[in-house]
Amino acid sequence: MSDPMQAVLQPNFNVAQQFPITSRYYAIDTTIWSGSDGKLVPYLRRRFLPSPDQLQSIDCHVVAQNERLDNIAAQALGDPLQFWRLCDANNAMRPDALTEVMGRRLRITLPAGVIGPVA
Repeated sequence: MSDPMQAVLQPNFNVAQQFPITSRYYAIDTTIWSGSDGKLVPYLRRRFLPSPDQLQSIDCHVVAQNERLDNIAAQALGDPLQFWRLCDANNAMRPDALTEVMGRRLRITLPAGVIGPVA
């Protein structure tokens, strides 16, 4: 079986095809690092968090005792794998930090670059 990362080394590689549009890595470019032994190692470039101020709020959620971020994402966004959007909206580098304090208000926003109707 071939290494799936070898696809990155191909001249027509398209990272957008490797990650679904709902992935936080969807539009992240790849690059290749060349080791001292000449081995080529493909990797994703760093993903920078968007400024929460640039994300349009659509709702908020008050954290209850023993809540998990994936469950909040499933309830608020319809997909538990979208927990990363809550991290972006609330400027959290560590997802668990968002549910550590009961009563914390979490912003729920549209994805970066999506603008909804202005009320």
